[in-house]
Amino acid sequence: MFKKERIKVLIVDDSVFFREMVARRLSMDKSIQVVAMADDPFDARDKILKYDPDVIICDVEMPKMNGIEFIKRLLPQYPLPVVIVSSNPQTGAAARKAGALDFVEKPNTNSSRSFDDFLVELDKKIRIAAKTEVVLPQHQAKIIKKQQISGNGQSSDRLIAIGASTGGTEAIYDVLKKLTPDCPGIVIVQHIPPVFSKMFAERLNSQTLLRCKEAQTGDYLENGSVYIAPGDQHMRIKRIGNKYRVEVFQGEKVNGHCPSVDTLFESVAREAGNRAIGILLTGMGNDGAKGLLNIRRQGAITIGQDEASSVVYGMPKVAYNMGAVSVQASLENIHKHILSALKE
Repeated sequence: MFKKERIKVLIVDDSVFFREMVARRLSMDKSIQVVAMADDPFDARDKILKYDPDVIICDVEMPKMNGIEFIKRLLPQYPLPVVIVSSNPQTGAAARKAGALDFVEKPNTNSSRSFDDFLVELDKKIRIAAKTEVVLPQHQAKIIKKQQISGNGQSSDRLIAIGASTGGTEAIYDVLKKLTPDCPGIVIVQHIPPVFSKMFAERLNSQTLLRCKEAQTGDYLENGSVYIAPGDQHMRIKRIGNKYRVEVFQGEKVNGHCPSVDTLFESVAREAGNRAIGILLTGMGNDGAKGLLNIRRQGAITIGQDEASSVVYGMPKVAYNMGAVSVQASLENIHKHILSALKE
């Protein structure tokens, strides 16, 4: 008989006593497994990436960032069911408005409810939350985006370079929607006709937390910004001090394409070296494979989309077979490898 998997729970609370008591009680429910505990939102973010929980239990009053602000930033990246717990019942409305799925009041000295009553209610709401799909309202995502990227003009010597062809527009969107404005600048070559490249950039700009635009010569890579190669021009980057300058230019087709992924990747290998992350997504042909290999030879992390999640397993297959891919991953997990590489 098929055995249903247990609900994976992450507990986020700065109280060791509370975390241990809740974990001990939930472990008595054979349908629930506490996979990790975190004492603040930053620790929780790392645990989310590592343990992939089904439900998050989160306190409101915590060091570094309160629980309400945490879920406002969390949900656009990881639409996970969050059950907020707090001894202040007035925070329930704010938690739901921020995107929390439910709220459970903690018992305190002024409360008549027992800790056992609290745990019974929490157990019930975890099981309900695990069956509920979280959908973040678009207007909320836009508000968060504006708050997070305002005044963002910083840059770093890290960069992310992405190449794709057939099936790439949706694959790129899937990766970018899970990244936040504190990520390094991103340069992208997608095989796409002129005019459509600008429309694609505008779509990404409106539907992700990143600032996306069609690239122009003279653009400098900034954190949280994405630059899409025009549909009829090559793109390369040039290092100027600790910054990267974008150049777009007319040229002959490379590997049958203009823009060419290889043209971008070769400049990334030359100018950014091991400070780059190279990513090759779904697409027909071999464009980008040699360039990705050169990026890897500089000591950088290189990621190739796997066959199962590719619309066309062409470009990433050629790259993998020639040893250009250091990490092969499904589309849904590529962002996790990006975040892991950025910590190195």
